[in-house]
Amino acid sequence: MNRGLFVGLVTLDLIYLADAPKNNQKIVATDYTVAAGGPATNAAVTFNYLGNQSTVLGVVGSHPMTQLIRGDLANYKVAIADLEPTTNLVPPVSSIIVTQATGERAVVSINAVKTQASSASIPPDILQNVDIVLIDGHQMAVGDSIVQMAKANNIPVAIDGGSWKPGFEQILPFVDYAICSANFYPPNCQTGEDVFSYLSGFDIPHIAITHGQEPIEYLSSTKTGIVDVPQIQAVDTLGAGDIFHSAFCHYILRQSFTDALALAANIAADSCKFFGTRRWMDLR
Repeated sequence: MNRGLFVGLVTLDLIYLADAPKNNQKIVATDYTVAAGGPATNAAVTFNYLGNQSTVLGVVGSHPMTQLIRGDLANYKVAIADLEPTTNLVPPVSSIIVTQATGERAVVSINAVKTQASSASIPPDILQNVDIVLIDGHQMAVGDSIVQMAKANNIPVAIDGGSWKPGFEQILPFVDYAICSANFYPPNCQTGEDVFSYLSGFDIPHIAITHGQEPIEYLSSTKTGIVDVPQIQAVDTLGAGDIFHSAFCHYILRQSFTDALALAANIAADSCKFFGTRRWMDLR
């Protein structure tokens, strides 16, 4: 069993399956679910499901609504290292509409803007027996300290580059695996080629850019190429990127870079056949 530390955003996700909304329209959802969310959090749940032990390092707090978050993570046996256990602020809530016809989703959230923690809040033994670290960029000061600690302890670091966030430039010199979406554009980058060039400037040995249902582009130790992804009829694409990053963390500890990408793409595609971020695990 491997142990993973997942650093970043913890939200409460309210997820609806419905027709695409139009202006000034009330719509009735055909399905609904509530789960803990955020890239690092969804990744931690998936990592556990794949047979590992995960801890999510983020802000949860003591507001009554956090019981829903804690209950969901307890159900999937994910440990929580709470950076601000005494805060009574309402946790970030994401409202998500999944379009029934296409599986595409629209997300409204404030992310971790109001819940930024200090690196002084990091538990001193947080990296004990950890085999891999994933940073989603939503707790940048904490992530900055964690990656330096990980590097000092020879623990590999992956980033979930869903979108560029200021402060990533401080973390990138310590990253082993930069797994980015097609929406990840660092400063002065307009193309995928620009992104590969920018990240290579930090001596990151393994870089990949995902493109949804299109092939994954990668650069690994000067070798470039693509990895095909499964073609499916998606029911819901919510969380697919988070699940992909987590499955990558699972497989990279035992597979080559390109094999880990391919196997992670299979897991993420499978998750898209089910509504919400948990049913693909519960109904298998």
